[in-house]
Formats: sequence, structure tokens, C-alpha cells
Amino acid sequence: MRNVIYKTVVLKATPDALFDMYVDPVLHQAITGLPVTIAAEAGAEFVAFDGTLTGVMLQVVKPRLIVQTWRSPAFAEDDPDSILILSFHPQGEHGRIELVHLDVPDQDYEEVKLGWREKYFEPWREFLAN
Repeated sequence: MRNVIYKTVVLKATPDALFDMYVDPVLHQAITGLPVTIAAEAGAEFVAFDGTLTGVMLQVVKPRLIVQTWRSPAFAEDDPDSILILSFHPQGEHGRIELVHLDVPDQDYEEVKLGWREKYFEPWREFLAN
């Protein structure tokens, strides 16, 4: 059975601004507190959290969709990369992010699920409040 993490979050910014915050390394770092390598183009490398998260941008449809490979050190060497899909939508005056994270291995599933809330969405909400 495939593991799927699905989350929806509404944040106080437009979907276009949320998209830009994710793919801009300076803004991404401001949200997470750690340097990131990222770019808004297919084939670009993704490295975050001091190299513990890595991947490749597979598809970028500005300003609505990001698809990237994704893995952490908890993945076994023979585990395939997981696939992260982020889509950005209007929600009234705010933006909504729909996250689908496929094929996170069992041994990392709960940590990744918690990490999305604690390492991304809560800090992002705080960043926007300031």
C-alpha cells in the first residue's frame, strides 16, 4: 500500500505570493530558518534543512503547481524518492496550499507528516503574521 500525506492549509497571502515564497531561496529560508537550494524550474536541485531534505524539481507551473522528488536521511538506500505535489489556490482573500506527498517510506511517515506542520506550515503562518 502506498503512503500518502495530504494536507490543506490556508495562509494570509495570495496563492501567487505563497508560490513565490516556496521557490525563492531567500524567502524559503526566512520561513524555515535554514538555507535552501531551490529554483522555480524543472530540473533544479532542492536541498533544505542543512542537506537533510533533497530532491529535484520535476515540474513547475508558475504560480500554481510544484512537483518535486523528495527524500530524507531516514529513507533506506533502496527506497525510491517520494513525490511532493504542492498546488496553490485562492481562498477568499487568502491562499490555500494543497499538499500531496506520495510514497514516504513507513519508517519516516509519521516524522514527515509532523514535519510539514512543525517545520513548514506553523513557521510560515508566523512569518506572515510578522
